[in-house]
Amino acid sequence: MTATPGASPTIVLVGHGMVGQRFLEALAERGLTATHRVVVLCEEPRPAYDRVALTSYFSGKTPEDLSMTDPAFLAEHGIELHVGDPAEAVDRAARTVTARSGLVVGYDVLVLATGSFPFVPPVPNKDAEGCFVYRTIEDLLAIEEYAKTSTTGAVVGGGLLGLEAAGALKGLGLTSHIVEFAPRLMPVQVDEGGGAALLRTIEEMGLSVHTGVGTQEIVVGEDGAVTGMRLSDGSELATDLVVFSAGVRPRDQLARDCGLTVGERGGIAVDEQCRTVADPHVFAIGECALAADGRVYGLVAPGYEQAETAAATIAADEASFTGADLSTKLKLLGVDVASFGDAHGTADDCLDVVYSDSRAGLYKKLVIGRDGTLLGGILVGDAEAYGTLKAFTGSVPPVSPESLVLPAGAGAPAQLGPAALPDDAIICSCNNVTKGTIRGAVTEHRCTTVPEVKKCTKAGTTCGSCVKVLGQLVNAELEASGVEVDKGLCGCFAQTREQLYEIVLALRITSYRELLDRYGREGARGGEGCEVCKPTVGSIIASLAPTIGAATHVLDGEQAALQDTNDHFLANLQKNGSYSVVPRIPGGEIAPEKLIVIGEIARDFGLYTKITGGQRIDMFGARVEQLPVIWARLVDAGFESGHAYGKSLRTVKSCVGQTWCRYGVQDSVRMAIDLELRYRGLRSPHKLKSAVSGCQRECAEAQSKDFGVIATAGGWNLYVGGNGGATPRHADLLAQDLSDAELIRLIDRFLMFYIRTADRLERTSVWLDRIPGGLDHVRDVVVHDALGICDELEALMAAHVSHYRDEWAETINDPEKLARFVSFVNAPDTPDPVVAFVPERDQIKPDLPLLNIGLRPADDLLEGSATR
Repeated sequence: MTATPGASPTIVLVGHGMVGQRFLEALAERGLTATHRVVVLCEEPRPAYDRVALTSYFSGKTPEDLSMTDPAFLAEHGIELHVGDPAEAVDRAARTVTARSGLVVGYDVLVLATGSFPFVPPVPNKDAEGCFVYRTIEDLLAIEEYAKTSTTGAVVGGGLLGLEAAGALKGLGLTSHIVEFAPRLMPVQVDEGGGAALLRTIEEMGLSVHTGVGTQEIVVGEDGAVTGMRLSDGSELATDLVVFSAGVRPRDQLARDCGLTVGERGGIAVDEQCRTVADPHVFAIGECALAADGRVYGLVAPGYEQAETAAATIAADEASFTGADLSTKLKLLGVDVASFGDAHGTADDCLDVVYSDSRAGLYKKLVIGRDGTLLGGILVGDAEAYGTLKAFTGSVPPVSPESLVLPAGAGAPAQLGPAALPDDAIICSCNNVTKGTIRGAVTEHRCTTVPEVKKCTKAGTTCGSCVKVLGQLVNAELEASGVEVDKGLCGCFAQTREQLYEIVLALRITSYRELLDRYGREGARGGEGCEVCKPTVGSIIASLAPTIGAATHVLDGEQAALQDTNDHFLANLQKNGSYSVVPRIPGGEIAPEKLIVIGEIARDFGLYTKITGGQRIDMFGARVEQLPVIWARLVDAGFESGHAYGKSLRTVKSCVGQTWCRYGVQDSVRMAIDLELRYRGLRSPHKLKSAVSGCQRECAEAQSKDFGVIATAGGWNLYVGGNGGATPRHADLLAQDLSDAELIRLIDRFLMFYIRTADRLERTSVWLDRIPGGLDHVRDVVVHDALGICDELEALMAAHVSHYRDEWAETINDPEKLARFVSFVNAPDTPDPVVAFVPERDQIKPDLPLLNIGLRPADDLLEGSATR
């Protein structure tokens, strides 16, 4: 590995996938990027991205969201990345690599991370128009485009990617089929019992599964496009789109062409240091490598280990890769599937402990040695215990095997917490992080949160399946170190917001004072509370008011004192002390007569007007004493409060849908109006935004909302947990092809479950990432009623809907409430002199110099209106 005299030694990396990126990070961690020139030749038109989460593209993730490459990282370490320019030839004698562009790079060390390519069975017409593979973002983009003119799709292959591809096709509105040559789905990961459970669940989702048959021919029409498939049993399957997902093969052609040794069935032969057996200057890592144990590993975790090993060897450190754990936990079409250890029971004299519930789609099998050692297992339908069971593999668990697979209520299931795991237990198999390493992050590196531990150890940063156990370990270690983990809402309450919600609901507590005196911290009882808990409890009581018998208006009695400034005046306070008024315009639909009313009010009161991002009209510049007068005119015209001031539903945007748009497949405006009128006034931990798009073109941007709806040919897809604010997050698909009634029922449940369990000021996007189990748990609760609370959630929403009253209308008809709308209590007819404006672009704006330096002469400003 001698460098060219007078020049920095050069490391050339061919391939920039997940494993290649991890190799670059390992080089940087060992300081090799400071002493070496690093050149990367990447075939794809984009840098490394998360191929494990590839299918999430169809759930709203963008290619940018999937990226694993920080440009700042490349710049900081001087890494030369050439995208869209793959290596085409290696001259081992001259130690050069030639790229497609003609670029020739000399190397001291060459690392091949070329990955794998999809295997396409050699059947007639396999390359016809309408045939695709499922491997890259570009593949997905092509499938998405072709599906727009297709009605039926078939996937060849019932493994991991095959099932994900079938789910993607169904999500695109196609009738979907899965063709698998083996007698069961996922034959590598699950046994016959697990395959049967998986089959039942997937068929219940509306996918057609054909096992035990192969594809004999792709049938094409006169135009050369796919029209069907002929199967090995003689049957034919009508389809106009085919996705091949029948496994992968190592991409080793570059190695073959330059004379490197490859395996009989493919793969670049390497030793335990991941150095090729034919050339000590060349390494191979990831899916293109035939490891020293004679296996080609197709999982990302072994690839990461190989990347670390190669980097360590190049740095002259001791490291070796002799094999890897093939345990895996997957979420396929919403179904948990996991296997670990000796899942198929190949060891001598092993025994199986099996729990199966075909009705619930559950299958759990543990493989136990004669001495009680846990050897492996398979979990289908419920993989909650995967992290713990995997960590115990190779040891004798402290409880009986039966208790590890039985569900709650079927025999006192074991509760094995983090304390039961040994320090050498692997918690994150993707990054090979042990429990001891996680504990060290807390005790030695002073990490106190899960994000800090993830950054310190890389645990939980790849597939995320270990994050729940990671959180348990962090909290357990903090508590063991004497650090009190106070989960209380504030200094007044030791309970969380969720716990306070349950107390208020269960005991029908209707006042903040009663809750504080009965359940507050000892030192807070009898006090006045704080600015954290007062609006939080006020929101809880408002959410539950119809059910617990509390006052339904936020300005009634004690409730008024709990509100912040905006809710206190049912309007948004602006920077100069004026307020904005936002009437509700459901779905963004408004008649010309109502537009005229808004224009007249804005003109008469000299208000600044602007179209909002939520398809409403905002009127700025109202003085506090003008608010009831403005509201009265709006209410007379049929408007009501838009709740722009509250932690509640803001808007439900919509496109014009099938009524006007030639691409629309459902009436999105009608649905948006129905949803906005149903959930208006619903108080929640944070503001709620929604949208309804009439087709997959997504003009209403539903996937950036707390709950978004997208029309399909079969009904509606429901997305949750989106956020378009300071921390953007695409919403996740909760359920698809719903009828109107099913959609509304699931939204009812989702919103009330969020209100019930979220923290103070926690958006749905943050809540969904924080809540144990994440989206999977929310789906179990909301869609499958796993906790048995859906009837209660629906009843709570029904109570809200039936008791809704417009806050503006009730206020203008209540003299007691109206009394608060003055600038000065002792001079109610005197306007605030600081609320003044100056002209701009034929409208007004706050007089900011006035706020900074004091009053200016009266003839220089516009006081409270556009008229001097």
